Amino acid sequence: MKILSIQSAVAYGHVGNSAAVFPLQRIGVEVLPVYTVNFSNHTGYGAWRGPLISPDDVRDVILGIEERGVFGEIDVVLSGYQGGEGIGDVILDAVARVKAANPDAVYACDPVMGNAKSGCFVAPAIPILLRERVVPAADIITPNQFELGFLTETDPRDLDSTLASVDAARAMGPSTVLVTSVERPDQPLDTIEMLAVTPEGAWIVQTPRIPMKANGSGDVTAALFTAHYRSTGDAADALAKTVSSVFDLLTLTHESGQRELQLVEAQEFYAHPRAQFPVTRIR
Repeated sequence: MKILSIQSAVAYGHVGNSAAVFPLQRIGVEVLPVYTVNFSNHTGYGAWRGPLISPDDVRDVILGIEERGVFGEIDVVLSGYQGGEGIGDVILDAVARVKAANPDAVYACDPVMGNAKSGCFVAPAIPILLRERVVPAADIITPNQFELGFLTETDPRDLDSTLASVDAARAMGPSTVLVTSVERPDQPLDTIEMLAVTPEGAWIVQTPRIPMKANGSGDVTAALFTAHYRSTGDAADALAKTVSSVFDLLTLTHESGQRELQLVEAQEFYAHPRAQFPVTRIR
């Protein structure tokens, strides 16, 4: 499998491509990373150095890949945080070109906008761009529950309303929706859930909540789920493997006392995910 991953990169820590590439490689995926920024560290620190890469330069890198005759071999285009509308145009153009070369290729979009605690932290134009142009072009999207509501202009608060929001998102274009950080009033204390919905059905899995903020964990989740699902077509299996790998990564990180994901130290959890959380079919 080959994945063209168009995301940010940092030298210190693990977000964007710096979070997604290694776990994908560790499960045997060939990744072609294209960077949209090259920062010293993620912006959560409040200070960082390094350049935003202009949309023209990102486009030029992608064109160079196309000129190598590789687009027909790419199975997935993966994108995450989009810092501006210009990058969105570049990504959509890349998706169209890859699909022209390989009609079986899919586009997986992590529509990064914010979270329930911090609210929306992207520029005001980005949610509109995602809602009106990017998500309709995607085959797979991986929002958290907050982003799902923002994207569909709904208010998912329990399982029924979250499923209704997923249906609204799927009506926009993508056939597969993975919802992370699912919370509902009737779930056990200190747990969190992940939900996957495809044309074949819907599945949910519950894990203990790990009390930490983990920048980049959503990028790892989107990458692993997309690769597993694209490989097997089995959403329940992809969900089980992804949840297990990410839970063990976060547990290891929490126990280390470090702020940044212990991405390399957790590598065996990607290669050999444990079957530790039951996946329940809900429709």
